[in-house]
Amino acid sequence: MINLNGNLVEDQNAKLSVFNRGLAYGDSVFETIRVINGQVMFWEDHYFRLMASMRIMRMEIPASFSPEFLEEKMGELVEANDLKNSPARIRFTVFRKEGGYYTPATREIDYIITVAPLKDAFYLLNEEDYEIELFKDHYITSGLLATIKSNNRAVNVLGSIYASENNYENCLLLNEKKSVVEALNGNLFVVKGNTIKTPPLTDGALNGITRKKLLEVIKDLPEYTLEEASVSPFELQKADELFITNVVLGIQPITKYRKKNFDNTVARDLLSKLNVKARLG
Repeated sequence: MINLNGNLVEDQNAKLSVFNRGLAYGDSVFETIRVINGQVMFWEDHYFRLMASMRIMRMEIPASFSPEFLEEKMGELVEANDLKNSPARIRFTVFRKEGGYYTPATREIDYIITVAPLKDAFYLLNEEDYEIELFKDHYITSGLLATIKSNNRAVNVLGSIYASENNYENCLLLNEKKSVVEALNGNLFVVKGNTIKTPPLTDGALNGITRKKLLEVIKDLPEYTLEEASVSPFELQKADELFITNVVLGIQPITKYRKKNFDNTVARDLLSKLNVKARLG
């Protein structure tokens, strides 16, 4: 079952127009949300990021789009797909109503909510080999648009194809200033000694929910020093650890970048604390 504009419909009956603006112009934003036993993880953060993304895209936010209303709609969908007692991932996609060319005919929106099962309720540390490389064919342009989850993901798609063709698990993306910004599917953290560093949003990093929660965790830990600062490609091979964060994986340690192999001690420590934060909501 899929939620299409507030109505539950069978997958095969959920249809979009060929003039859909998300398809035609990427005029769309989305949230990927983790649900555990019917409970939406970090919903307040997801909700406010979704609202901010819609405002940045100059979309008209419906009066009905309260946190309670949207949470109720997600709950109905989870239950309709028999996932109320299972871990699941939701994709909440908002797109402007069709009409117009680059200039839209309206700022009103439609939306789709989809759900799929997840294997594990809480985050587990993946200790399998995870080799990455820089993707240098195209760059992320730093600025406000880069921080939101829009459907404009050409760089991520091309980077994923590059990774697949060259047997890498992931790639790191650069901005126009040649600073490392993030991975293809999440935020980047660099560990050197007791310092944990992550690229700032001003460099074009996605305003990730797991990134935000992990920053909150690290700030409360006196044994670590936190930096939000630009990351040079030269820093990567000098690091003790590299790891990626997103809402589905939690924390993914990087085991190899070029000739350097990495530990996962800090990632393991932080993952246990992130799970505690997730349980507390």
